[in-house]
Formats: sequence, C-alpha cells, structure tokens
Amino acid sequence: MLEDCEDDVECLSVRLDGLEPGVRDELLISDLLNAWQVFYFSFRTDPGALLRERLELEPASELPGFLKIGEIDLYEIFFGMHKNMPWIVVTDGEKTVASFAGRSAYEEGIRYCGNPEPSE
Repeated sequence: MLEDCEDDVECLSVRLDGLEPGVRDELLISDLLNAWQVFYFSFRTDPGALLRERLELEPASELPGFLKIGEIDLYEIFFGMHKNMPWIVVTDGEKTVASFAGRSAYEEGIRYCGNPEPSE
C-alpha cells in the first residue's frame, strides 16, 4: 500500500478506506504512517505547506497524545486520535475551550477560533 502510493496522500486515503476497520485503526496510530498522512485521511484537506511539513516529521504514533498544529489569535489548536476518531482540540493555552471529532473537526475548530461561542 505504502509502496504503491509513495507520497500520494489521496491514493493512500483511498487504500486506507478499503481496509478492515480494526487494521486501519491500528495503522492510524502506528509508526508506519506519519501525522500528515493521518491528517489528510481524516479531514481530506490540505492546510498548507507549513503545517503539512511539520506533520510529515511526526509519526502517527504521537497522535494519541495530540500534536499542536497551530495558533489562531489567543487559541492553540491540537490534532490527535482518540477512540479511533480524529479530534481537534482548541485551548486558550491553559484549558480546553472546544473540541471537535470526526471528518469536519478541523474545519469546525478553525471556524470556532474565528468566532468563538460565548461561555455559558
């Protein structure tokens, strides 16, 4: 699979979609993939060269512990895998202020940072 797709994350995502869920879930947090490959598989979006390059340097095995992927205004954004789901967690630097799971989590996290909902 990795040899066939080489650096093509779209090809890899299609191949991962075709795997048995248990096998795929183990691969998504293994040293066989990097965090960029898992990010693209999870959200099917390219966040830009800078973040892509940073994620390429991190093994997917780091994702259960979450990786800081950026900052927007006063917020820090983290990406990780938890319970076989991709998560985006937004913090104010000290505590979590929002978290999102699933295919749209990245888009929701970015949107939240641009227009945070008032605290209850």
